[in-house]
Amino acid sequence: MALPRGRSYPAAMGLPAADGSLALTSEADRYDRAAGEKAAAAVLRKTGRLGTDDPDDAVWERLTRHTLDGVGVPPLGTPADLEGLSTAGRPTRQGPWDVRVAGRGGAALLDELENGATSVWLRLDGPVTPEVLAAALDGVLVDLAPVVLDAPDDPVGAARSLTEWLQTIGTTPAPGSGVGADPVGSALRTGQAAVDVDTVVADVAAAAGSAGVLALVVDGTVVHDLGASDAQELGYSLATGAAYLRALGRAGVDVERAVGLVEFRYAVTDEQLVSIAKLRAARRCWARLVELCGVAEAQQRQHAVTSRPMMSRYDPYVNLLRTTVAAFAAGVGGADAVTVRPFDSPLGEPDAFGRRMARNISSLLVAESHVAAVADPAGGAYAVERLTDELAAAAWAELQRLEASGGVLGAWADGSLQARVDEVVAARDRDVATRRRPLTGVSEFPNLAETLPERAGGPDPVRRYGAAYEAMRDAPASSPVFLATMGSVAAHSPRALFATNLFAAGGVGVEVAGATGGADDVVAAYAGQPVVCLAGPDAAYAEWGPPLVAALRGAGATRVILAGKPGEGSVPAELVDDSCAVGVDAVAFLTRTREALEVAR
Repeated sequence: MALPRGRSYPAAMGLPAADGSLALTSEADRYDRAAGEKAAAAVLRKTGRLGTDDPDDAVWERLTRHTLDGVGVPPLGTPADLEGLSTAGRPTRQGPWDVRVAGRGGAALLDELENGATSVWLRLDGPVTPEVLAAALDGVLVDLAPVVLDAPDDPVGAARSLTEWLQTIGTTPAPGSGVGADPVGSALRTGQAAVDVDTVVADVAAAAGSAGVLALVVDGTVVHDLGASDAQELGYSLATGAAYLRALGRAGVDVERAVGLVEFRYAVTDEQLVSIAKLRAARRCWARLVELCGVAEAQQRQHAVTSRPMMSRYDPYVNLLRTTVAAFAAGVGGADAVTVRPFDSPLGEPDAFGRRMARNISSLLVAESHVAAVADPAGGAYAVERLTDELAAAAWAELQRLEASGGVLGAWADGSLQARVDEVVAARDRDVATRRRPLTGVSEFPNLAETLPERAGGPDPVRRYGAAYEAMRDAPASSPVFLATMGSVAAHSPRALFATNLFAAGGVGVEVAGATGGADDVVAAYAGQPVVCLAGPDAAYAEWGPPLVAALRGAGATRVILAGKPGEGSVPAELVDDSCAVGVDAVAFLTRTREALEVAR
């Protein structure tokens, strides 16, 4: 790896130097690695995340989180992360990225182009004729704004119609324009058992060559939308790209020209470092694949799209934060074109405000934050370089699995690809259910009283990461839980707020009535709700929890829940029907609670 002008990254960046010290601000501010580990270990022991017998250097393992591919994301990058790495996959884009908007043509599309968008991702359903294209792109200056088609029903017709239409209007399309054919991706999206990839690729390539545009798109979002991991999406894209190169070769297209006919589309999420590394790993792997095909040097053209599944239908304004982080990652990761999905797209057809906010995210990142001013902002960052390397290795392993099944379509037909994706979906669902992967506004800090903005058309049918919570919010519980707060406000607030937010995540409201005097005050405020949840400190639980439970049951409560953990020093486990604490499977707990409320109706 080339370092700038002989300066080492540790010295230049104030990170761990060769002697292991941490000179963060000056020579007087020097701490060695062992001192840092000791300080971190003390904090983790205080919170119970590290045992008294665990060594201090175990903090690295405790603080390292893992992606769904098992790739570790360390709490801090160090020079050791670069040992044994041969970095590759550097971005080649110079300057601002292409702000690409998705649409179906018409006045809305022109408004996008007149207000910040620089290219078009045009969706066309059904048969595509020159007249259909002319109507959809009426007023669009295709010699200035690249247009990439998305016509899954008629890719060959779209390619031929684009050639004919361009000849009719006598215009040379802007660089980066393309037919966007993706027969493999279309087959997976529609569930087709078989598709004649060779014929589609050959016909599209011939028409695209006449028009002077790109022919094919390898759309990794196809499997991302199904729930695939980052490495699975990368492996899928490599296998599909290889299939298209083979098909182009059989059609008589030499490999160097074939490589130049393909664009790749990837999803980026609000997992910032991983998304940056993902785009870098994609370029690295593709460079290696085409090298094996005999092409010495080739750059992967990338179109990054903010993830559909990561977005939420409830508290949709949080999507602005998610897509901003994702767009930042796409820009830093070196994407050539970036599409930011409007925050309201999960609700239906985005309105003008949603589309404007989506465009402005790229505008702000490029023009005001100057994210595109540096070619490779993440280059040399220890954690990102390590993530890039490990993601590339995981992606290559997935490519080999797909190839062993006869390619993507073979792996889809034999069920192995779906099975691997299903494993990832199950693992993610567990993390979301236990809130190890919190979803703001959905699994955390939900607002039961919110009024959702209304949008035309139906909601986006993709399965979002918060699907289990959204399903419960779609059908709110018919009656609330009685939240019995015990002790002073300062004493009961932590658990009362925890329980209130947890219930709200499942569409369950609460009616709060508390007391500082004892069980009689709580029972006096009780109005006969079938499900009761106690929320207070352990001292109150131990002192007057058992008689309160007995009194509430005598007054009509059929199910008693404890906020916190039952047992010694609290309310005995045998006295309550359920409990909730940090780490609980929230989806399972809420399902049980809702069932109890329904039975009691």
